Amino acid sequence: MSIKSLIINPGSTSTKIGVFEDETLLFEETLRHSTEEISRYASIVDQKDFRKEIITNLLKEKNFDIHSLNMVVGRGGMLKPIPGGTYAVTDDLLEDLKIGKQGQHASNLGGILAREIGDEIGVPSYIVDPVVVDELIPIARYSGVPELPRTSVFHALNQKAVAKRYAKEVGRPYDELNLVVVHMGGGVSVGAHEKGRVIDVFNALDGDGAFSPERAGAVPSGALIKMCFSGKYTEKEVYSKIVGKGGFNAYLGTNDMREVQKMASEGSEKAQELFDAFIFQVCKDIGSMACVLNGKIDQIILTGGIAYGDAVIKAIKEKTEWIAPITVYPGEDELLALVQGGLRVLNGEEKAMVY
Repeated sequence: MSIKSLIINPGSTSTKIGVFEDETLLFEETLRHSTEEISRYASIVDQKDFRKEIITNLLKEKNFDIHSLNMVVGRGGMLKPIPGGTYAVTDDLLEDLKIGKQGQHASNLGGILAREIGDEIGVPSYIVDPVVVDELIPIARYSGVPELPRTSVFHALNQKAVAKRYAKEVGRPYDELNLVVVHMGGGVSVGAHEKGRVIDVFNALDGDGAFSPERAGAVPSGALIKMCFSGKYTEKEVYSKIVGKGGFNAYLGTNDMREVQKMASEGSEKAQELFDAFIFQVCKDIGSMACVLNGKIDQIILTGGIAYGDAVIKAIKEKTEWIAPITVYPGEDELLALVQGGLRVLNGEEKAMVY
């Protein structure tokens, strides 16, 4: 019997939904919300009824019977640090999404909406591998400053999805493989997957590792301290140099790798050097994670939007293919990753995690 699913992925100014039959997409839609619409609400959770109404209205417009669904899956939000997996939206999980345990973010609405819609039609609701997935081993948390432990913030949904996809394709359990997974998008995260757990990862938001189209990655800490206390910048301005205006944006004023390569092909030495530096840093991160896994790596997996670029893949392979074979899954299909997480539970491949 086939399984029909509603997948909900809320963003700050949009709500992306997909309806699937097993892993086949029946239809998807990105529902845009104007700044004026969003500004009416004092908090993220206050937007729930507004977003729910436009989702249910869309399903009616598509003449889709909501009662034919077997599950509802939402994007996970800013919960407490948890191991990876598919989580049933329990009362405790729901409460932490509502209060924003680690912060207010639109993704918190994913589980909230999934639970409410699921309850109304009598089907289970889940979230899958939120950004707060934390499976770091204790020694990976040491930074050198006790008050500043290294933290796990990365593209957990996509990293876990492609790792499990690779495992399925080669006919081996994910929890028997050692993988280095490299997500390259607006941010870059490189993770060491040891037998089903991401035991170390470069923080993709504001921590460490390679710079990316929009983020600075690791920066010289002494110089950063001097910048903070120079009196020239506010805290917000410094943070924007690290997240948002860092990386490609800071050097070339673009967050698009294709534009960087175009500029390089037209003779820009600065653009070519930036491209080379990006490859250099990503490959250093891969090498670091190879050491974390004691050099025993079954596969390196490259994913994210930048992985569509042939020149990027070729350059990374030249520097790192001696470590392990490389598989490429370009892009980031979050809707499919979410439905796959729910299906693994309903099909009995995994047990739902308890928050």
